[in-house]
Amino acid sequence: MKQNILFIFISLLAIPSFSQDSSLYYDSNFIRYDDFIYKKSIRTVQLQKSDWEFSAPVIKLGSDEKLKLMFDDLDGESKNYRFTIIHCDARWNPTDRLLQSEYINGFFDDNINDYQYSKNTIQKYVHYELIFPTENLKPSKSGNYLLKVFLDYDQNNVVLTKRFMVIDEKINILPDIHHATIINDYNYKQEIDFSIQTPGYQIINPYNDLKVVLLQNDRWDNAITKLKPLYVKDNELVYDYDQDNVFSGGNEFRNFDIKSLRWNSEFVKYIMYDSLRNYQVYLYPGKKRNFLQYFSDKDINGRYKITRQESSPAASVTEAEYVTVHFTLPMEKPAEDGSLYIFGALTDWKYSNENKMHYNKILSQYEATLYLKQGYYNYEYVFLKDDEKCGDETVIEGQHYETENDYCIYVYYKPMSSNYDMLIGMKRFNSIRY
Repeated sequence: MKQNILFIFISLLAIPSFSQDSSLYYDSNFIRYDDFIYKKSIRTVQLQKSDWEFSAPVIKLGSDEKLKLMFDDLDGESKNYRFTIIHCDARWNPTDRLLQSEYINGFFDDNINDYQYSKNTIQKYVHYELIFPTENLKPSKSGNYLLKVFLDYDQNNVVLTKRFMVIDEKINILPDIHHATIINDYNYKQEIDFSIQTPGYQIINPYNDLKVVLLQNDRWDNAITKLKPLYVKDNELVYDYDQDNVFSGGNEFRNFDIKSLRWNSEFVKYIMYDSLRNYQVYLYPGKKRNFLQYFSDKDINGRYKITRQESSPAASVTEAEYVTVHFTLPMEKPAEDGSLYIFGALTDWKYSNENKMHYNKILSQYEATLYLKQGYYNYEYVFLKDDEKCGDETVIEGQHYETENDYCIYVYYKPMSSNYDMLIGMKRFNSIRY
């Protein structure tokens, strides 16, 4: 009897938990309505406006604006990739009350025909690009969408998913960013007050029918989603809170430059070409900045740019090499009740086993490696408490009101007469240049 109980207990321990990262990351039968990679061979997935590399994936309904999807397949052989789109509500759940024919003009899926083989690289890969919407497939309604890429004609064999938005602008958004009102937060946090003007567009019940989302640096784990108008004045909805609309200022992002492997840039300690013919890039050890004075530094707010110094911009996408980047963060003892992660667009703003740092007791430091394509990268170290979904960058990086951050306000509207969340307003602004 005791042996049976022990066997059951051990079996339960072996079951993977549904946490920030698990084997579900590469389970083709599991779909997440999020930016997600389902195949280990897929790397460097980017989705942005075709004419602006650091833009959010948002296009205007019925316009000529295009999005550009890019990714690499490290298998090195060309494949028949196709894509479709799925309409979602304001909280990124599939819109069950809409048929595909109601939000897609044209065919329900289409080919990804543009691909190139890597050139003169140790790591062989195939680079894919998609300019979307295509002539065969266009979204016909505003709102949130999931772009789903799959293999051959099997929509269950999912390769990757990426979020994007289609906006049908009906309102004006006026932001006002300033020091936090609460005295204890005054020097550390940024408060986002704003108003929504609705001239000529009637919103009957804004308290129930409107949903507002506030994002900092296009990061979703700490998004603010439950704001209601504080009061309504004529055709203006006022959101002027003291605590509910506040973000930590954080710190300027760390960076490293691996555009060239022929020399060591500012934060690269050394580059080694190992016996297996792979490049190993070792960064200088990081430092905790939570008690350091604020220092202004120009960054790209957690994003990255793929480029190779010895190639033209157009050729970099196929001539850039993949390298193993080594991160170290000295600490006298490991953090309690949580883990440290390398965080930013280079890790899809996610907390996964791939970007989780591990503590080396002998050297008293956290360590991690990432397999990255040549370019210029921003990142930070973020602490995630056990069983939580929102990370805390202030533990390692500190927080300062002066920090430059990008913000975006999305406004969704779903009146009683509608069966989906319409995206009727968006405002992007910067904490310094708004």
